[in-house]
Order: sequence, then structure tokens, then C-alpha cells
Amino acid sequence: MSEVNSSVVEEQQIPREMRVVQLQNLIETLRIADEVASKGYLISSSELADLMDVNASAVTSRGDNWSWRNWVISRVRREGNQILWQLERVD
Repeated sequence: MSEVNSSVVEEQQIPREMRVVQLQNLIETLRIADEVASKGYLISSSELADLMDVNASAVTSRGDNWSWRNWVISRVRREGNQILWQLERVD
């Protein structure tokens, strides 16, 4: 079975209420990313990883500039042992 087909089967096995909750969580994540971008906040690798729901090493291994959903992510600077990132909304 292809990855897409198995994903569809898995989604169909999840109760509708849970899918709605997952969608609500996604919308909240996207709203947070939008606010971070619009306010010009800088966030650390671990904060960005939490936002994206990935491991922090997955963030730092992507390089200095890359895209995630509706945002361009740019490495801005290092403060001590933390890398700080900026999100810019692209439409």
C-alpha cells in the first residue's frame, strides 16, 4: 500500500472528534507562527522545533534559510549556545 493510501486509511480509523481536535491544534500552531512572524519575534531552535513538532536537530540541520508551510525560516544569529530564527510569512 502506498504511503498516501495508508495515511488515508489511518485517518479514516481516527474518530471524527479526534480529527477535529487535531485540526484545531494545527490552526492554533499556524496562528502562533503567524504571530511570531508578524511581531518579528526571534525564536530558538527548540521553540521552533516545538512549533513544527519535530526534533530540534531537524531544525538546525536544514541550513540558514528554508521554507515551512507559509513561512520562510531564516537563521538570524547565535546567542550563547542558542541559534535564533525569524519567520517571514509568504503567500
